[in-house]
Amino acid sequence: MVFTPLEAYLQWFAPWFNNKAATMSEIIHHRICPLCEACCGLEIKTQSGKVTSIRGHTADVLSQGYICPKAVALKDLHEDPDRLRTPLIKRNGKHVPVSWNEAFAEIEQRLPPILQQHGRDAVGVAVGNPSAHKIGLLTYFGKLARALGSKNVFSASTLDQMPKQLASGMMFGHWLSVALPDISRTDLLLVIGANPLASNGSMWTVPDFKGKAKSLQARGGKLVVIDPRRTETAAMADAHYFIRPGGDVYLLAAMVHTLFAEGWVRLGAVAQWVNGIEDVKQAVEPFTPEVVAMRCGLDAESIKNLVHMLVTTERAAVYARIGTCTQEYGTLASWLVDVLNTLTGHLDQPGGVLFAKSAAFASNTMGKPGVGKGIAVGRHHARVSGAPEVYGELPMTCLAEEIETPGEGQIRSLITVATNPVLSSPDGPRLSAALETLDFMVSLDIYLNETTRHADVILPGLSPLEDMHYDVAFPQLSWRNHARFSPPVLMPAEDQPQEWQTLLRIAAIAQGKGTGVDINQLDDALFAQDMERLLGAHAPAVISATKELRGPERVLEVALRTGPYGDFFGLKKGGLTLAEVKAASSSGGVDLGELQPRMPEMLRTPSGKIELAPVLFVNDMQRALQDLQRPTPALVVVGRRDVRSNNSWMHNLPVLAKGPYRCTALVHPLDAARCGLSDGAQARLRNGHRSVVAQVRISDEMMPGVVSLPHGWGHDLPDVQLEVASRRPGANLNALLDAQLRDPLSGNAVLGGVAIEMEAV
Repeated sequence: MVFTPLEAYLQWFAPWFNNKAATMSEIIHHRICPLCEACCGLEIKTQSGKVTSIRGHTADVLSQGYICPKAVALKDLHEDPDRLRTPLIKRNGKHVPVSWNEAFAEIEQRLPPILQQHGRDAVGVAVGNPSAHKIGLLTYFGKLARALGSKNVFSASTLDQMPKQLASGMMFGHWLSVALPDISRTDLLLVIGANPLASNGSMWTVPDFKGKAKSLQARGGKLVVIDPRRTETAAMADAHYFIRPGGDVYLLAAMVHTLFAEGWVRLGAVAQWVNGIEDVKQAVEPFTPEVVAMRCGLDAESIKNLVHMLVTTERAAVYARIGTCTQEYGTLASWLVDVLNTLTGHLDQPGGVLFAKSAAFASNTMGKPGVGKGIAVGRHHARVSGAPEVYGELPMTCLAEEIETPGEGQIRSLITVATNPVLSSPDGPRLSAALETLDFMVSLDIYLNETTRHADVILPGLSPLEDMHYDVAFPQLSWRNHARFSPPVLMPAEDQPQEWQTLLRIAAIAQGKGTGVDINQLDDALFAQDMERLLGAHAPAVISATKELRGPERVLEVALRTGPYGDFFGLKKGGLTLAEVKAASSSGGVDLGELQPRMPEMLRTPSGKIELAPVLFVNDMQRALQDLQRPTPALVVVGRRDVRSNNSWMHNLPVLAKGPYRCTALVHPLDAARCGLSDGAQARLRNGHRSVVAQVRISDEMMPGVVSLPHGWGHDLPDVQLEVASRRPGANLNALLDAQLRDPLSGNAVLGGVAIEMEAV
């Protein structure tokens, strides 16, 4: 064939033109939002490797097009000039960029000698909640912890949710067997100490709570809120009751007492699977509505009316969260919520509370249905305080004292993974000082923040847009059953390892295998060990069938195919596979339907029953009884979270940081007048020797005697690289709080209901 000069020119440059056109064209991607528990489905458009728009994915089977402002901030996060993209090593007190090889060499030089000289417990490890949105971190963090072999494991769970997990585990047999409101069918939702309109659920994945609550009301149902603040959720509710912070256990005990006293107990469909009813009756006997009224702040008649409303509404649910967890009686309050749902006949009922049936990773879908090992606590204890291990970890509030206190098992080195406890846990100044005394510290993080500034080596993680993802935990807590996969939106730098590879390389160093280990071979070996332990004789076939996959994708493939909807590697025709879930990513994921009753198959207790009265909880009711007559403080502080700033690192994203100043102390007009405060003035909040200064906003949305200061602020420390956040640093609520104050059962920090004094500055 003979070309004209023009045709030859076009033929020669055709590949360039095609590539240029592909680069210039807009590409549509679909991604699960990783910025809160709602896990909304996103439609992200990119052009020339840049994000051009982010909106809700209308076909998403879970969120159905809903997003909140945080989702749009993913662009800011990815492009943030403060986000770390290369490893840092601290030299002469300053962090300097280095190569990945240099960073790992530094870890190899300094970590093994500490392990050899001082033992495995000399290295602590702490992980934060962003890891829950990273499948690589969530599925491989355990491999690092096992390689270290240390008892000193800490996580953000003891700053937030451990009481709910402990109560669920004791009652139903597993830590993530959490009873969830069936919001699309309920006619009464009683919300205690939670603000799902701002959070879109916590330990309950329910995007667009506001829309679902409006639908509830439109069909004649009611939303009732109990909270010391008239929150966004309370403002749209049919009724709102103020409650004294920390009084939830008394309110709930009185409500359960009323059920027995009035003869209103009914178990409904779960009757044959319930143990311990008489023990519960005895435990709540002293807590009459009249006795507890002063302590909880609700009069006896209101308490009885709430109970009557629950028992006379066929489809009703009680939901409680952070306010009930982050207090002295967090576990008891969490437990009594499920007791209340059970004794009113609403447990495991459509329109009541139900259990999700996750497509992968859920222990309550594995093994023999209806029976299991249950959970154990206290398998070891913190060296200094004696706090019991819960869910394999110690309270985050024990970390500082475990570093400070000499002796065998003292933490001399620390590895942190996506966590900032200097801001997010009580008595951050003390922890900050303790971190500075460590022999060696490594942080996996995307920011040089208030915690990682102490690290000797910082290893940056991937931007969420550079990472493939599947939610491990949240489908176990979702309002609707589903399976969704997110491929990467943008490609990371060539030398950037995947986060699971980073964890494995540190694990290899901790085991003396050095930095030169072949990560793929190590991953193969660990995967084979896991399969042999889980599948026995079937392991070789599964290993062979997944040999083309690596890392969390291989783990996910096995979890999906052996899960309750899976194809069991060809044994179940039409069953779920990773390929099928991947193929559905652009069409919104795989919809697995509404939540359904699951009793008794989801139980994993040794008895095969719902354990309504765990001895640990019943005994602790005596502590609550003895504390009932304690005088209530004149003024207490509680936290709050804003839809734009769930966590500290979100304060560095311009799209979320703009707008009105949010780190204000909300003060009732009566308290403001008593303390001589005016709106917009500065006030000092004091708890013993601890104090912070915050801007006052006078508001009748607060209960008198309660001040609200938001969580996660205090960006005024030196040597951090958070340029946007440092412009409006705010006051750190946690700097007011005592690290020694925690729920003794779960180890959860007490973040609310703490007595303070307040004065004008």
